[in-house]
Amino acid sequence: MTRLAAAIRGLGPDVDPEEAARAARIAYEHTHRLALEYEITDPPIVHNTKVNMGLKPRGLCWHWARDMEDRLKLEEFQTLDLHRAVANAENAFRLEHSTAIVSAKGDDFRKGIVLDPWRRGGRLTWAPVTEDRAYKWEPRNEVVARALERKHGQIVTLTDDDRILMGGLEFAAQ
Repeated sequence: MTRLAAAIRGLGPDVDPEEAARAARIAYEHTHRLALEYEITDPPIVHNTKVNMGLKPRGLCWHWARDMEDRLKLEEFQTLDLHRAVANAENAFRLEHSTAIVSAKGDDFRKGIVLDPWRRGGRLTWAPVTEDRAYKWEPRNEVVARALERKHGQIVTLTDDDRILMGGLEFAAQ
């Protein structure tokens, strides 16, 4: 937890040390809480199969990512931003993977730190985005926009504030 707090503090000179420590503590504590809630007893791929078969309630990577992001958002950090990212969206040979990312306020997600509780089945994995050798991350909304274009055959616009517009209507990604 101390190393993660130090890494978050190191994201920029304006990062509040108390916010960095709180984000790190919550990331570890929430990972443990979710592992219990999701009834994690197996490696991630096995657990995914059980979720998809209806044998377990939750625990797909996007559940972890959304629940982690939602919990951290409750803190209303002033010096940190939260992002969602996806890897392997266009790779037919690898499982698509989602995660939450924390960065210094105003920074691109690529300058942030991956917070990935799914990868090791309920034990938090974290790394700077650019040093994560297991995955090549893309902004989640860019991946969603491409998927919507393919599915609906319409032009999808991703706005500067990360909203997704399709056919003149705003699409709310989950």
